[in-house]
Amino acid sequence: MKIFANPNNLWLLLLLIGYIGYYILRVRLGGPSIRISSAEGVRKAPLTWRFFARHIPFVLRLAALACIIVAMARPQRVNENQTTQTEGIDIVIAMDVSGSMLARDFEPDRLSAAKDVAADFIAGRVGDRMGLVVFAGEAYSPSPLTANKNEVQTALAKVRSGVIEDGTAIGNGLATAINRLRESQSKSKVVILLTDGVNNSGVISPLMAADIAMDLGIKVYTIGVGKNGMAPYPAYDMFGQLVFQQMPVEIDEETLTEISEKTNGKYFRATDKQTLKEIYKEIDTLEKSKIEVQNQITIDELYLIWVLVAFALLALEWLIDNVLLKRLP
Repeated sequence: MKIFANPNNLWLLLLLIGYIGYYILRVRLGGPSIRISSAEGVRKAPLTWRFFARHIPFVLRLAALACIIVAMARPQRVNENQTTQTEGIDIVIAMDVSGSMLARDFEPDRLSAAKDVAADFIAGRVGDRMGLVVFAGEAYSPSPLTANKNEVQTALAKVRSGVIEDGTAIGNGLATAINRLRESQSKSKVVILLTDGVNNSGVISPLMAADIAMDLGIKVYTIGVGKNGMAPYPAYDMFGQLVFQQMPVEIDEETLTEISEKTNGKYFRATDKQTLKEIYKEIDTLEKSKIEVQNQITIDELYLIWVLVAFALLALEWLIDNVLLKRLP
């Protein structure tokens, strides 16, 4: 970026307008004269290149003065180098995909709402690595821990209920998420565990998995999904048709709270999609990546170039005026 240290000096360029006017007036009035006996032969003399070139010295002098004024304004080149240092957080989202996640107390259902909100959360994280774990009666990880947000978003979009054995293996889901973070060198490691039920499957208890997370310095935020009271759960009638039955919402809030307290996290209850969004916003605020921006500014003075150009123009003017044109004083 080019700037001027003394930009007010550029107003002196207006003086050149007056200088141009003075030169034009002088040319019209005529310059130095000599006496001759008759002008008849002079009038018939052809115009040579010297006649047309007589204005070149003035143009060169005008350009030299303009260069000097620009040099007085001290043109500079400012280079600003910005260095960004990020200390990202490694985050794994562990999401329940059991059949009960298709309950319609969320719009359009719990699983779809959870996927939409998680996708927005992933997209908004800067400088972090993200991973994804899904669980029902067992658990697996469709996306490794990666800085490629598109990869995680693609894996999240493909998440479906009914792909794995049904049930709610909270302990296995948490343990799988912990395993993704086990080799992480990040100073901050977080699991966001979302479920709508009570642990009834798997070989690892939720509290045992919480102890492992605590030993590894992994913070666990737990989210219980489901409105209070009754909710329409999916079921199949005797004809194989999908129907929805009103059933009580059962979330093991006590266990989820204990998991978060052990790992220095926090438990949240989401009763609709909007409260789920607010929960993710709060987690986003609590777990901010550290971003340090360092600005290094260097300034290069350019006035010397303009001064040298001005001297070169003046030298060229002198040569043309005194060597090529050989004008009378």
